[in-house]
Amino acid sequence: MQIVDFLKRTFLKPETDKNELLSEDEALNICFKIVVVEFAENVESSAGEIFAAVLRSQGYFDVSYFNEPFSKSFLNLEGRTFFDFIDKGQAILDKTKADVLVWGCRENDKIRLNFQTSSQYEKDNTSFVSLLDSLYLPVSLFEGDKTFPKSILNLVSGAIISCLNVTNKQTAVQQKYLLKKIINVLSSDRSAKNMGVEYLPYIMNFLALTYLTFCKNNNDEKEFKIVNNLLDTAISYQDLIKNPLHLGCIYNHLGHLHLVATKSDIKNPIKHYKSAISYFQRAQKLLGKYVYPYDYGFIAFALSNLLYDYWRQKDDLQALRDSVFNLREAEKIFTYTLFPEFWSDIEGELGHRLNVLSSITKNNAIAELSINSFKNQQKVVTEKRDPFAWAKIQECVGNIYYRLGRENDDKEMLEESLEYFHDALYIFENMEMDENTKRIMSSIAKTSDLLAYQ
Repeated sequence: MQIVDFLKRTFLKPETDKNELLSEDEALNICFKIVVVEFAENVESSAGEIFAAVLRSQGYFDVSYFNEPFSKSFLNLEGRTFFDFIDKGQAILDKTKADVLVWGCRENDKIRLNFQTSSQYEKDNTSFVSLLDSLYLPVSLFEGDKTFPKSILNLVSGAIISCLNVTNKQTAVQQKYLLKKIINVLSSDRSAKNMGVEYLPYIMNFLALTYLTFCKNNNDEKEFKIVNNLLDTAISYQDLIKNPLHLGCIYNHLGHLHLVATKSDIKNPIKHYKSAISYFQRAQKLLGKYVYPYDYGFIAFALSNLLYDYWRQKDDLQALRDSVFNLREAEKIFTYTLFPEFWSDIEGELGHRLNVLSSITKNNAIAELSINSFKNQQKVVTEKRDPFAWAKIQECVGNIYYRLGRENDDKEMLEESLEYFHDALYIFENMEMDENTKRIMSSIAKTSDLLAYQ
């Protein structure tokens, strides 16, 4: 298959918005640091070092080669060894201060590339790329006497740029600039070798990730269809995918694609909600929580937010229940011990959604679970560390106790709510938060009025 022919049929060459992007010189002045880890192979080879040199020729990156000796037996992506993969990669990232690690592992006549970033399994990670996403390429491309096809090199570069955790506007602009440049090159480059059809699902998957990263904020239905076409092509060749986890990754990306569509101006958002939910659920079945818990948990978190938004639009109570269930699944995986910040965010979201569910169903036991979740959140969001956020949580808990006290004619719960309201009032007054102070004083007044009739 000539990959470039597919690209020419698929991509419309984007028009450059000069006011939106950095100049080439400005973009290339900010080099992302890429580390290629010595490839794990069953033969004597310097493929990793060769690939680092090839990648360095792009000029987009500051590339180095990491060849310190360590066991690479964990690179099979299976079972408990996956945790070793994550931990070893994080240690190398910490040591080298790299933006992206490129791993290579030989499987018979193929090289499997995987891409890792720091804190890859954290909520604030903005990349669609998972450590499980694998790009298979012929081992012959990594032999020193061969010319590496520029189209494949650009594809790998697009994958690396798509992985980046952009932390500010400048790097976001640079990322978009480089992605646009790579997409333009891919749409016209004729240097690709004829590659077997068995590589197609993986290539289409990474092309889709590159384009999705580029166009995620563009709200353009034509671009949505391009990404959907690429992923549909990958799915159509699923019989060639030997490991189900790779199919799970593609379904996960289809879920994210439709999730992006729900937040855009694309027509028929309800259709995209349903599609996103369906694809995420398929991905969860293939990326089981006992083998790939972090990917499963990330999908559960995304699915929970999706279902909650769907409930708000369609008033579907089961969607709200399912949202809570998936958030509970994420809570079990992203624990306080290992992911304190993410866990705290999950507890806060869980508190809000359980409160809504308890209010609708008039279930006091669910309300108590909501209160417990907010209190869990305060293990991280402490009064000393973030007094305003802590006070907002106190106000939320006070509101729940007020509702329970009013609905059940319970004096103790009303008194409990007053205690939480006064805690919040103290912080709001000290921080001179006038609107918040006014609101909490109103809550105190109405609670006191109810207590007067007890």
